[in-house]
Amino acid sequence: MNFSLCSNRKEDGVSLIIVILVMAFMLVIGLLLITITSTGPGVAGNMRLQEQAFNAAEAGFDSAWRYLNSGIGAGGLNDFSPLYRTTYNGVSGLDNPDPLNPSYFRRLTDQQLWNDVIAHPDNSNPTVSAFYLNFTAQPMPDDSRFSYTCFLINDEAAGMTADHTDSILVCIGRGPRNTFSRLEVTIQIQTHL
Repeated sequence: MNFSLCSNRKEDGVSLIIVILVMAFMLVIGLLLITITSTGPGVAGNMRLQEQAFNAAEAGFDSAWRYLNSGIGAGGLNDFSPLYRTTYNGVSGLDNPDPLNPSYFRRLTDQQLWNDVIAHPDNSNPTVSAFYLNFTAQPMPDDSRFSYTCFLINDEAAGMTADHTDSILVCIGRGPRNTFSRLEVTIQIQTHL
């Protein structure tokens, strides 16, 4: 008889351990679900901000495209060389794709480029100055929380034959909470023979 009492106590202990393990498992699953459902809106919000910043960059592209097209159409712009942005933090090298060059524009973050364009607008040349006056941190007309900046980069790698009829138009959009997005488009002046 003692043997069966001892056996029931062992079974009760095993049952208690199983219940505790099942409860712990359910607690972990519940915490995991709470974590997943609470991060979902944050991720969606970040994606929305990123998309809005990209839309601002696209608006910058549209505006720069109209500006450049009107200059080309009026015959005042035969090549992009006077409009290239070549410096970062006041030092040459923004358009130099040398692997050792830390100032190459594709190595810099959107925020670094944005801050540099704001801090160092190129005012040395009237043509360049007019371009950067139009495209340095321009707020969106319908929502000033969003803005854009655009600049041109020489697309020829070092040692290549210079062709200033094509260029990279870089547009950076900025949204709330310092959200940035970059758009790079190669553009070319069509010459009619």
